[in-house]
Amino acid sequence: MTKGTRLLTILVLCTIISLTWIPPALAELEWESDGWLTTSLATDRLENGDEFGCYQMLHLSWKLDPGAMAIECRDYIENNINASKWGHNVMSTYTPSSLSMTQHEIIAKQGLVVHGDETGLEESAWHDSQDVPIDIWDWYNLGRRGGSLEQIVGSVDTVKNAVEEGGLVNLYWIGRVDDASIRYDRDIANYLNDDADAWLTTWGESWSYWTVDRCYEFVDELIQQENETILYFESLQTESCNSVAPEAWNVPITWKIDTDGIDISEIRIINTGLEDTNLSNIAGSKNSVEGWFQVSGEYLHLSVLNGHRVEIHFSEQTNEYDIIGRSQFWNNHSTAVTIASHHTSDLFLWSKGFTDYSSIKFTWLLEPRLSDGYTAWLPIAVIAITSSTILGMLYLLKREGIGPLAGKKS
Repeated sequence: MTKGTRLLTILVLCTIISLTWIPPALAELEWESDGWLTTSLATDRLENGDEFGCYQMLHLSWKLDPGAMAIECRDYIENNINASKWGHNVMSTYTPSSLSMTQHEIIAKQGLVVHGDETGLEESAWHDSQDVPIDIWDWYNLGRRGGSLEQIVGSVDTVKNAVEEGGLVNLYWIGRVDDASIRYDRDIANYLNDDADAWLTTWGESWSYWTVDRCYEFVDELIQQENETILYFESLQTESCNSVAPEAWNVPITWKIDTDGIDISEIRIINTGLEDTNLSNIAGSKNSVEGWFQVSGEYLHLSVLNGHRVEIHFSEQTNEYDIIGRSQFWNNHSTAVTIASHHTSDLFLWSKGFTDYSSIKFTWLLEPRLSDGYTAWLPIAVIAITSSTILGMLYLLKREGIGPLAGKKS
């Protein structure tokens, strides 16, 4: 073996070793978890009704390996906190517009069933007020409506118009770019929190509500007593319906009930394992909760979790009633509003401006943040080592009289 050949062998071995060491090093040192996810701040956001979903993991690619991205991002959240107060499992994620339907299916198989927004697929959900989702895959292309929550970029008139049109309105929000905080539009926030006639919800919560249309079962029974009529009602949790959408959280569902013009005096939950619980009147409420409301002499709107048996007291005796079905949106609203917070890497900095807005809900699309100790030397090292090795190999090949740099033989 010549000296040049020995050097060439050493360089090849160095290249192989460096390329096997550097990618794991990048994965280890490039990002760190958002420590706020394990604090009371995150728990408070959760109890307030917010949702935690995926944006990306910094060392992976949606395009190259969507399955790995979905798994790691899902595990990153679920190992730190529940995705919602309604369920542990993550179901919402950002996806870029370059993915195929097959890649979206791969992501959905990991439990991430809501993909947004504006992903470019032909099937879609809520790109306008009439774009009602029909199938599961429509939610792989969730629309963006109402514009941005960002100051100057956003417009309260645009949001108002979208809310008045109806359907699901999905606003965009990013709270920070590098070290610069992005101001939100207070007029939009105040309008949504105080004035908008809408269900303020999240991606996963609205998807879970929608899935009930695909399969539901309930039991009802009318009991006559001396001075009143009692209707017992329960929306069932059945294995067959759970299998249709196993990812769905058990969220309050609003049922329309025709009471034949008779007013309701009281509604109680009677099988929670605790004392019977009186349900509150939630007329005008914007956030998902169990309760009921009725305009005098009109339909009863009952919002209740599957599996909760309720006792509905009529104000007078009757033999007539009819379960009409599920309202399109919770509490019989004609509009639902979500706010998707993209690139959320520091929950404290991004959410601290919204503590006074009790009704607004966010879908926080999370990604880890760059480690404080991370510098650009690792990717540069990859390029430098690889390039110098290739150049060295070419030079040695030239000395041996072979390769692209060797002179032509006469």
